[in-house]
Amino acid sequence: MAYYGNPDSPLMGVLGEAAPSAIVARLREQAAAYAALDPSRSVVPALELVDGVAQDSPGDDGLYLYRMDDQTVDQYTEAAANSGTLLILDEQVGRSTPATETQRLLPRLVSPSVQLALDPEFTMGPGQVPGRDIGSMDAADINTVQQMLEDLAVSNGLASKILIVHEFQPDMITNLDQLASFPHVDLVLDADGYGVRSDKLKKYAGLIAARPTGHAGVKLFYKYDAGLWTPQDVLNLDPPPDVVIYQ
Repeated sequence: MAYYGNPDSPLMGVLGEAAPSAIVARLREQAAAYAALDPSRSVVPALELVDGVAQDSPGDDGLYLYRMDDQTVDQYTEAAANSGTLLILDEQVGRSTPATETQRLLPRLVSPSVQLALDPEFTMGPGQVPGRDIGSMDAADINTVQQMLEDLAVSNGLASKILIVHEFQPDMITNLDQLASFPHVDLVLDADGYGVRSDKLKKYAGLIAARPTGHAGVKLFYKYDAGLWTPQDVLNLDPPPDVVIYQ
C-alpha cells in the first residue's frame, strides 16, 4: 500500500503535503486499516516518489522531463529505510525512453527496498507535449525494462523487483497482449484515474480483466475521487488488488 506524490507539489499527491516522517505516520495508519480487514495477507507500506517529472517545456535536452535532485531522492530513500517501508521511484518519461530512465536508476534499484513505476500517460512521442497530449507505452518497452530488472535481480541475488505500470485508458499500453512474465519481476498493472465510484469500478474491471499477465493494482485519490472507496470497498473488488496506491 503506497502513498504517491512529489514533495515539490501538493497537487501531485500525498507526498507533497508534509515532511516524510509525517507522511510515513499517515501511511502506517492507512495501511493498518487494510491489515485489520484482511489478516490473510501482510500489508507492506511504500512511498511512491515521482522522481522523473514530465514538463510542458522541452528543457535544454529536449526531453520535456525534470529529474529530481539526488539529495531529495536520498532523503526519501533514508526515510523509507528508517521506517521499514519500500520506496517506489515513479518515472514520467517525457521524450526520454523507459530503458534510459531505468538504466539511470539501476544503482538505486539494486537495493532490495527500492522498486520502480512507469507512467505511460507521460511517455511522449514526436510532436507530443506532456499535459497537452496523453501518451502511451508499448509492451516491448515494458518488457525491456522487465528484462533489465530481471538481470539486476539475478546478478545481485535479489528475490524479485516490483514494476508498476499505471494506466487509465485501454490504449495506454500498446500491444498489451505481448506483455511477458519474468521470474524475478512482479509486474503490476495499476488502474489509475480519478472519478465517481461507478466509473472507477468499470475502469478497474475493464483494465484488470484485459491484462495478460501481472498483478492487479488500483489508485485512489483522496481529493479528487467522488465518493472515495473505503478499504473494504477495495478488498471487495474482483479480483482484490495486490497493490493499492493513494494519491
